[in-house]
Amino acid sequence: MSVDLFAGVPVRDYATAVAWYERLLGGPPAFLPNDTEAVWELAEHRYVYVDVRPEHAGHAMHTVFLDDFDVRLAQIAERGLQPAEQETYGNGVRKAIFRDPDGNEIGFGGAPI
Repeated sequence: MSVDLFAGVPVRDYATAVAWYERLLGGPPAFLPNDTEAVWELAEHRYVYVDVRPEHAGHAMHTVFLDDFDVRLAQIAERGLQPAEQETYGNGVRKAIFRDPDGNEIGFGGAPI
Protein backbone atom coordinates (compact mmCIF):
# COMPACT_ATOMS: atom_id res chain seq x y z
CA MET A 1 0.00 0.00 0.00
CA SER A 2 1.30 3.43 -0.87
CA VAL A 3 0.36 6.49 1.15
CA ASP A 4 0.10 10.07 -0.02
CA LEU A 5 -0.63 12.84 2.47
CA PHE A 6 -1.85 16.43 2.37
CA ALA A 7 -2.06 17.66 5.98
CA GLY A 8 -3.74 21.04 6.36
CA VAL A 9 -3.07 23.68 8.98
CA PRO A 10 -5.65 26.48 9.32
CA VAL A 11 -4.09 29.87 10.08
CA ARG A 12 -5.22 33.44 10.63
CA ASP A 13 -2.50 35.40 8.85
CA TYR A 14 -0.87 34.14 5.65
CA ALA A 15 2.42 36.08 5.82
CA THR A 16 3.01 35.27 9.49
CA ALA A 17 2.29 31.58 8.95
CA VAL A 18 4.48 31.25 5.85
CA ALA A 19 7.42 32.91 7.62
CA TRP A 20 7.06 30.64 10.67
CA TYR A 21 6.71 27.42 8.64
CA GLU A 22 9.72 28.39 6.51
CA ARG A 23 11.75 28.51 9.73
CA LEU A 24 10.27 25.25 11.02
CA LEU A 25 10.60 23.31 7.78
CA GLY A 26 13.84 24.87 6.55
CA GLY A 27 12.81 26.55 3.33
CA PRO A 28 10.16 28.19 1.22
CA PRO A 29 6.97 26.45 0.14
CA ALA A 30 7.24 23.93 -2.68
CA PHE A 31 4.32 25.64 -4.37
CA LEU A 32 1.59 28.23 -3.85
CA PRO A 33 -1.73 26.96 -5.25
CA ASN A 34 -3.57 30.22 -4.60
CA ASP A 35 -3.50 33.42 -2.50
CA THR A 36 -4.44 31.69 0.77
CA GLU A 37 -2.39 28.47 0.67
CA ALA A 38 1.30 27.55 0.84
CA VAL A 39 2.48 23.94 0.51
CA TRP A 40 5.69 22.27 1.74
CA GLU A 41 6.75 18.84 0.53
CA LEU A 42 8.12 16.83 3.47
CA ALA A 43 8.84 13.72 1.40
CA GLU A 44 7.65 12.40 -1.92
CA HIS A 45 3.84 12.69 -2.02
CA ARG A 46 3.70 13.91 1.60
CA TYR A 47 2.81 17.54 2.14
CA VAL A 48 1.91 20.03 4.86
CA TYR A 49 0.04 23.14 3.85
CA VAL A 50 -1.23 26.27 5.54
CA ASP A 51 -4.55 27.75 4.52
CA VAL A 52 -6.07 30.99 5.73
CA ARG A 53 -9.16 29.91 7.67
CA PRO A 54 -9.34 32.19 10.71
CA GLU A 55 -12.43 30.48 12.13
CA HIS A 56 -10.49 27.19 12.42
CA ALA A 57 -6.98 28.48 13.22
CA GLY A 58 -5.18 26.88 16.14
CA HIS A 59 -6.83 23.45 16.02
CA ALA A 60 -4.38 21.39 13.91
CA MET A 61 -2.42 18.55 15.51
CA HIS A 62 0.09 16.76 13.28
CA THR A 63 3.09 14.57 14.10
CA VAL A 64 5.80 13.67 11.61
CA PHE A 65 8.24 10.85 12.37
CA LEU A 66 11.86 11.41 11.38
CA ASP A 67 14.95 9.28 10.85
CA ASP A 68 17.14 12.22 11.85
CA PHE A 69 15.27 13.51 14.93
CA ASP A 70 18.25 15.07 16.75
CA VAL A 71 19.74 16.58 13.61
CA ARG A 72 16.41 18.07 12.59
CA LEU A 73 15.78 19.60 16.03
CA ALA A 74 19.27 21.14 15.97
CA GLN A 75 18.60 22.64 12.53
CA ILE A 76 15.28 24.07 13.68
CA ALA A 77 16.99 25.57 16.75
CA GLU A 78 19.56 27.22 14.46
CA ARG A 79 16.63 28.92 12.73
CA GLY A 80 15.43 30.31 16.06
CA LEU A 81 12.60 27.96 17.04
CA GLN A 82 12.44 25.79 20.16
CA PRO A 83 9.91 23.10 20.99
CA ALA A 84 7.12 24.13 23.35
CA GLU A 85 7.24 20.62 24.84
CA GLN A 86 9.38 17.50 24.64
CA GLU A 87 8.35 14.03 25.71
CA THR A 88 9.85 10.57 25.89
CA TYR A 89 7.34 7.74 25.98
CA GLY A 90 7.70 4.49 27.92
CA ASN A 91 8.95 2.71 24.79
CA GLY A 92 11.69 5.33 24.33
CA VAL A 93 10.10 7.14 21.38
CA ARG A 94 10.74 10.87 21.60
CA LYS A 95 8.48 13.74 20.54
CA ALA A 96 9.11 17.46 20.22
CA ILE A 97 6.06 19.69 19.90
CA PHE A 98 6.18 23.09 18.21
CA ARG A 99 3.28 25.54 18.22
CA ASP A 100 2.83 28.06 15.46
CA PRO A 101 1.64 31.64 16.15
CA ASP A 102 -2.00 30.44 16.04
CA GLY A 103 -1.40 27.55 18.45
CA ASN A 104 -1.44 24.76 15.86
CA GLU A 105 0.63 21.81 17.05
CA ILE A 106 3.33 20.35 14.82
CA GLY A 107 5.18 17.48 16.43
CA PHE A 108 8.29 15.63 15.37
CA GLY A 109 8.79 12.10 16.59
CA GLY A 110 11.94 10.06 16.64
CA ALA A 111 13.12 6.60 17.53
CA PRO A 112 14.70 5.89 20.90
CA ILE A 113 18.29 6.98 21.48
